[in-house]
Amino acid sequence: MMPDKERYVIGIDTSNYTTSVAVTDGNGTVIRDERRMLSVRPGERGLRQQEALFQHIDNVPDLMEKALKDIDRNNICLAACSESPRPVEGSYMPVFKAGINAARNLAAAPDVPYKGFSHQEGHVEAARHNGPLADADKFLCWHLSGGTCELLRVRCVEGLPSDIEIIGGTKDISFGQLLDRTGVALGFPFPCGKELDMMASEASHDEAENAVLTKIKCCDNGSFFNVTGTETQMLRYIEEGGYGADNMIPREAVYELFSVISDCLYRATAAASERTGIKDVLFSGGVSSSVTVKKMLDEICRQKGRDISIHFGDPALSSDNAVGISLLGGKIIWQ
Repeated sequence: MMPDKERYVIGIDTSNYTTSVAVTDGNGTVIRDERRMLSVRPGERGLRQQEALFQHIDNVPDLMEKALKDIDRNNICLAACSESPRPVEGSYMPVFKAGINAARNLAAAPDVPYKGFSHQEGHVEAARHNGPLADADKFLCWHLSGGTCELLRVRCVEGLPSDIEIIGGTKDISFGQLLDRTGVALGFPFPCGKELDMMASEASHDEAENAVLTKIKCCDNGSFFNVTGTETQMLRYIEEGGYGADNMIPREAVYELFSVISDCLYRATAAASERTGIKDVLFSGGVSSSVTVKKMLDEICRQKGRDISIHFGDPALSSDNAVGISLLGGKIIWQ
């Protein structure tokens, strides 16, 4: 089937905290990108799978209606959906059932096939869309989101990032969880990444002179690490009232938290790059939309002078979305 700007792929993603429906055309243009964050009660640090699933079931019909407004449904070529967290056998989470059911219902129409992908593949594709790695056949990729902190070796097969191997990352909680738990402890509503990112971006280097956190140690070839120690230090600091003058929220400590995260990401990346010989590194997932992390990593790379090329996708396509899933569907039918 030849690409056509008036032929469409519908993508659906029902992750832990966002319901997403997207439409792309045969040229890879994003026609619709509809999303709705799931509701989390004040003070809570997340949702149970059952709670998230029920919210997705309520959200999908409304988002589908918005996404398909003014779209000729006779020109829908494929319904694509995220079916699992990762593209490996046994990877499963109940929340994805809401999207699967909606996509299969859409595919029940004549001549509309169905194709499933993993949530992780969608993140990778969205991050590299229209970027320098859009046509790369291999690269390293960080998947940094609310519950995931993995360094991946990605090999593309027929243009699809379908050969994905974990070669680094956390052995306990993710950086997204670290940020969210810190933010909730400071009184921010979940998820907290954007608020903390703004706090850190407003801090100066001088404000971070009094160290609260120790450097995260890397192990196992230098690309794996543990994060719970940093969480313990940060939460203890908050609980003990380390708020500085006038009981202000510790902007300098939040800055230091991002500094420790960025330093760890760089060291793990450098070790993996040296080990694999791959120099291009893509950052995907909601945490990678952080202005502070990008700025800090750019600065570290300049200081270290290593031959590593780091690439960040469009921040709007870094958080959970169905655009990557829709684009992958388009590659299946138009390549």
